[in-house]
Amino acid sequence: MSDEERAEELGEELRALGRGMRVPDVDGETMAERVLAQLLADAAPVPTPAPTPDPASVPDPASVPASAPGPVLVPARAARLRRLLRRRWRAVAAGFSGLLVALVLTPPVRAAVADWFDFGGVQVRYDPKATPSPAARVPGCADPLSIEEAARQAGFRPRVPAELGAPDRVSLAWASAGRPVVSLCWTDSDGSPVRLDEFPAGLDPAFSKRIRHMPEWVPLRAGELNESTGLWFAEPHLLRFRMLDGQGAGWTESARTAGPTFLWEDSGRGGGTDERLTLRLEGVASVERAKAVAQSVR
Repeated sequence: MSDEERAEELGEELRALGRGMRVPDVDGETMAERVLAQLLADAAPVPTPAPTPDPASVPDPASVPASAPGPVLVPARAARLRRLLRRRWRAVAAGFSGLLVALVLTPPVRAAVADWFDFGGVQVRYDPKATPSPAARVPGCADPLSIEEAARQAGFRPRVPAELGAPDRVSLAWASAGRPVVSLCWTDSDGSPVRLDEFPAGLDPAFSKRIRHMPEWVPLRAGELNESTGLWFAEPHLLRFRMLDGQGAGWTESARTAGPTFLWEDSGRGGGTDERLTLRLEGVASVERAKAVAQSVR
């Protein structure tokens, strides 16, 4: 098999991987083509101007024997692409999910991929036609209970950000499939409410965001065992959620406009054995403070 055929075969494998990923509402072939196009762009050599030959050093063509060997060819571009794609293929085949593939790509490609991914228990859908109304006031925590009781009923230990201190109120609700959502609420120094929703990362998508602007990817705890990446939604966006009553029945569907929101996953202090949670922070106006809150979670 020639180098060109091997490169084409690897390209087909990469496209097949894209088609096999669970990417609802988006054609897998299109996304695979986007990723492959980025790989090809990264691999393309940057042309450099050839040096101008000295006329005196150029031999007379008539003096070159007919049997003289031709110029030595540089390695074929297809071979370089084959090696590059082989390295990327190993990384993908090692177990990266669609989200992790997005994280290792360059920021422009991340922005292109962000229109279809699921982040923990939250679906993010890019909709340029979505026109949310001005963000409403962040809802408080209804039917408060102690954090210990919330932990007992929910079956996991809520994470508390040191940046915000002990919550003023704690509440518990039930999302799709009867999964628990623990909410912590504070009143900020300016009197505005701050809310942090926490739920197991593996729960069926309960929250759904429809956005007109792509979120910003924010690294958290870089270099540490529990490093992760958060998403900052700076603009108001439509938030849809499905809730169950206390008996786990009676679906209720609601929708509201959410203001600036920070979304991330947390595996516990030091990346230990704590259950991995998805956290959603609302009511913090700047990405810098949202990042500080996220990194102070204990």
